[in-house]
Amino acid sequence: MEPVGPLADRLRPARLDEVIGQDHLLAGEGPLARMVAARKLSSLILWGPPGTGKTSIARLLAEATGLYFAPLSAVFSGVADLRKAFDAAKARREQGQRTLLFVDEIHRFNRAQQDGFLPFVEDGTVVLVGATTENPSFALNGALLSRAGVMVLHRLDDAALELLLARAEAVMGRGLPLTPEARNALRAMADGDGRYLLNMAEQIFELAGEGQLDPARLAVLLQRRAPLYDKGQEEHYNLISALHKSLRGSDCDAALYWLARMLVGGEEPLYILRRLARFAAEDIGMADPNALLQAMAAKELYDFLGSPEGEIGLAQLVVYLATAPKSNAVYMAEKAAKRAAKEHGSLMPPMHILNAPTKLMKNLGYGDGYAYDHDAADGFSGQNYFPDGMERQNFYRPVERGFEREVLKRLEYWQKLRAKRQTDANG
Repeated sequence: MEPVGPLADRLRPARLDEVIGQDHLLAGEGPLARMVAARKLSSLILWGPPGTGKTSIARLLAEATGLYFAPLSAVFSGVADLRKAFDAAKARREQGQRTLLFVDEIHRFNRAQQDGFLPFVEDGTVVLVGATTENPSFALNGALLSRAGVMVLHRLDDAALELLLARAEAVMGRGLPLTPEARNALRAMADGDGRYLLNMAEQIFELAGEGQLDPARLAVLLQRRAPLYDKGQEEHYNLISALHKSLRGSDCDAALYWLARMLVGGEEPLYILRRLARFAAEDIGMADPNALLQAMAAKELYDFLGSPEGEIGLAQLVVYLATAPKSNAVYMAEKAAKRAAKEHGSLMPPMHILNAPTKLMKNLGYGDGYAYDHDAADGFSGQNYFPDGMERQNFYRPVERGFEREVLKRLEYWQKLRAKRQTDANG
């Protein structure tokens, strides 16, 4: 007779050395291994994706260090529940029993509730172990973070997921009815989440019927979830950062992958287009001025076609941007010019480049001495256009890549003419 209960619960590790995929924390000189060896556990935040063993690790840490395990979920608990948990921990402490208070989804507590943990952590009433899938830097109070070490759990890799499947087959007493290709597909569907993998394996054991499942039949049997992606949280910023940096590194294949990850995850294409347009100006600029036109054309195509047809325009734009010559010279020039504007204040333009639409302004010298560039033989007057009293500055420094090579030649030519005009003027 098969054991009862969900497969994921039956396979919960009974010892820390049975936890899969977190050897960097639990094995050898890992920080949690050292704490267990010394039987001195400090307050912790376990940060990692779903299904990586956060709850199991917290429970096993309590057992290994002789602490009472008191679980609490921030999703279902409020102030009254916290008060009860702290009162119970105080009572146990008076009887010589310390408490590990495990708070799942700790980021769901608001800042005031998080602050409520501090006195009980500081006086030793509880050893707090919080679990979160969100970046603690953004989700938790600085005061709480200063009192709890952050341990980063890794998503389970392919080898770890395969080990979980082997354990599941051992518990069930039979192998999964999958072809090798379908077994690979199953691990890919799990997306690093061990609990989700075991839930899918349990469905296969119960529903597969006769014969082995190939990838196509597996897809019919299971409803594959979308890749882990939260448009409002850290993953949103991680993936757009990966796309931006892949483009900057001229790796069009990696950039196409990150674009696909975002689109499959449900990201708004117009958000991606805005970021790609920014990239065209910031990281390509004058090295290929057409990049900005390509970005606006991709937006127009998407506006015209919508999803999914218009997404091919995003893919074409990504390839164009990744393979274009790169220069951030315009971006750096803009920043330098803004710094200069702030440093020098509200300096007036020199009088010779001011218009004089009234007689009074003419009498005051507005426009006196202005040299009309088109009247010069080479179309260049070489006059000063910076404010009086401010030295000429060089904000824009083009690189010798793409179209900026030609721009650099022009600037160097005009600089020689400017120097010659200055020499001639000084006699």
